[in-house]
Formats: sequence, C-alpha cells, structure tokens
Amino acid sequence: MTQRADLRVRWTTADLALLPESSNRYEIIDGDLLVTRAPHWGHQKACGNTYAELRNWSITTDLGEAVATPGIIFSDADNVIPDVVWISKKRLIASLDDAGHLTAAPELVVEVLSPGNDNEQRDRTTKPKLYANRGVQEYWILDWRLQQLEVYRRQAGLLQLVSTLFPGDTLTSPLLPNFACDIERLFL
Repeated sequence: MTQRADLRVRWTTADLALLPESSNRYEIIDGDLLVTRAPHWGHQKACGNTYAELRNWSITTDLGEAVATPGIIFSDADNVIPDVVWISKKRLIASLDDAGHLTAAPELVVEVLSPGNDNEQRDRTTKPKLYANRGVQEYWILDWRLQQLEVYRRQAGLLQLVSTLFPGDTLTSPLLPNFACDIERLFL
C-alpha cells in the first residue's frame, strides 16, 4: 500500500505574526502565501485618488466608510490586504474583530494592478474568486498604466465584468447613490 503525503505548506494568519517586519505586503489565499513589494508611485497615486473620491462621497452621504489597505481576515487561510475598500456603516459594525480587522466582505473592493504576470493573475483571477465567495458586491480593477477602470458586479454569485471605463467616462455605482467620478481624477 502506497501513501501519498500532501507536502503543500498551508499558511495561516498565525504564521504571518511570526514573519519579520518588512515593507513587503503578505497575504494568504487558500493557504498560499502571496508576497508583494512596495508598489510603484503611479500605483500609489491611483490608490490614493480612489480612496479620496470614495472618502469624500462617504463623508457627504454618511452611508459608509472608505479605507486604504485594510486587513481583511476572512478565515485562517484567507487573509488579504486590498488597495481600497468601501463598506456600509451597517456592515462595518458587524465586521470588525477586536484587533480592528475586517472579518467579512466589504461591499466594494478596489485593486490597482501592479506590473507582472503573477500580480495580474492574482488581481484578475485569484482575488475575484475569493471576493465573490465571500460576498463582495462590486470589484474595481484600476490599471494606472493604461488609465482604465474595469467594473465587476456580483451576478449569479460571481463577479462579472460590466464595463471598462477610460478618461472622459464617468464612474457611477448602484452601491453608491449619487456617486459620480470622472475617471481621469483617479489617475491625476
């Protein structure tokens, strides 16, 4: 009789606490450790601009909060740090743990693409599957190099591409009543 051992290392949230302090960003999806380096200036600007637009709208409407690079601990094997999120006040109250991390999906997640096939694969395939499984309603992928925004909305349990926007277009969302943002503002 032959026994086959699964030699795959499964990372957990507890393992992250043992890693040395670093400028790297550590995430875990399905027990796999993902490491990214400090992003490009253009990436950071797009994150900051998106956060600012969502934050300003949130302050005006008092419907929720926008946060840049929050930790989301879905489970011991799924621990991510999206670039920007927006979460309603109602959902936020039920979603924070004692350490101040989100433990449930925000309504909106935004990822800004970093160069490299692994990074694109993670943001276009791996993370949308996780976010869809956890209940994210809308997912935006910003590409600061191409100056475009892809909008994915939850349909039949999946995040489906509904539009690709470019400078000159206006971003709106059924999640965000009366929110309107000229796309070029995200890439200034």
